[in-house]
Amino acid sequence: MPKYNYVALDARGNETKGSLEVATQNEAIGRVKEMGLFPTRIAEAEKVQEKKQAGKKARAGGKKRGALDIQIKIPGLSGRVKLKVLTAFTRQLATLVDAGLPLLRGLRVLEKQERNAALKSIIGELALAIEGGSTFSEALAQHPKTFNRLYVNMVKAGELGGVLEVVLKRLAEFAEKAQKIKGKIKAALFYPIAVMIVATGILILLMTFVVPRFKEVFAGMDVTMPKFTLIVLAISDAIRHHILPTLGGVAVVWVLFILFLKTKFGRLLWDKFKLKMPAIGPVISKVAISRFTRTLGTLVSSGVPILQALTIVKETAGNVVISNAVAKVHESVKEGETITAPLESSAVFPPMVVSMVDVGEQTGALPEMLLRIADNYEEEVDNSVAAMTSLLEPIMIVALAVIVGSIVIAMFLPLIAMITQMSGGGGGPGEE
Repeated sequence: MPKYNYVALDARGNETKGSLEVATQNEAIGRVKEMGLFPTRIAEAEKVQEKKQAGKKARAGGKKRGALDIQIKIPGLSGRVKLKVLTAFTRQLATLVDAGLPLLRGLRVLEKQERNAALKSIIGELALAIEGGSTFSEALAQHPKTFNRLYVNMVKAGELGGVLEVVLKRLAEFAEKAQKIKGKIKAALFYPIAVMIVATGILILLMTFVVPRFKEVFAGMDVTMPKFTLIVLAISDAIRHHILPTLGGVAVVWVLFILFLKTKFGRLLWDKFKLKMPAIGPVISKVAISRFTRTLGTLVSSGVPILQALTIVKETAGNVVISNAVAKVHESVKEGETITAPLESSAVFPPMVVSMVDVGEQTGALPEMLLRIADNYEEEVDNSVAAMTSLLEPIMIVALAVIVGSIVIAMFLPLIAMITQMSGGGGGPGEE
């Protein structure tokens, strides 16, 4: 009996490999699907060995797909699809399905008009998978880099409930809301970042060109340099003569910081710090709470079981502190308790959020209440971002003025001292 090697993805998108002894390739595909896996490659072992021995020329020419060899590519690995593009695709697909167009035909229509090469290829693979008998959620799960667990599970719930078009609309709305918040934060931070870049350029110009000219003038003067001036001159020399070691040191510190963030302790410490930062911390906290409530509300309202929804929310929280709190909620619900108690004990969610969730649980309107909380916090994010920007602008302008003013004062102090000495020395003989 022939032996087939397979490469497949599990529900979480992790790759797994193995081999089966079956009569045909179709039987191998069926066996892999029965194991709860999504096959991305199934080939007869003898054919694989022949291809390995074919040499560089055969590999360069590409693998020929025969009757006993299939290859399903995952374009998401080679080209990332932006959230804006994916949101537009979801919205368009929801419109087509809602209009009564079959899913497969809708995918073919979107494939023809899609301009993004990566997404166009993915849509083609989705259509091929559905033609081969896979469900839409199974086809989406073959592209974990493009469609995350939230997307796949919501589509799966929509398929089971026969409301795929409704779920696709909710997914599009969810992505649009997330994109809207992200866009507002970026727009608000554009001005402060621009000011910082300009300020850095001005400081570099002063310290590398202006201050050295003053130093040359001071060298020919018989005057005692103030300590403040000496400090500024020393900093200027350090920047000019030790710029490469300085940049190397900054790069090393940055790399160490990134490596530290990749550790569990480092990520937890950094996420805690972000939530407690002055001015910025409240905004980050509100964004995290809005994301948590909207994600959970969207999943539950789409028919995803609460425990599965909490697991997805935990993985997509974006903040370890929030993720740990959601993990406690998951354990509480798993034991038959309510969501409210662990939310309150986490000290992460405000009393208003806890109270509204409690009311939602008691009245059986938890999804609606969660989405209402998300809407409320998104409005608060808008106000907080505007307030943060208003606060940062004058602070940055004052800080820049103080730094530049200090450099100017440091350069003019020796001149003032020299003028004072000359004025004092010239006035003595005239009085006699």
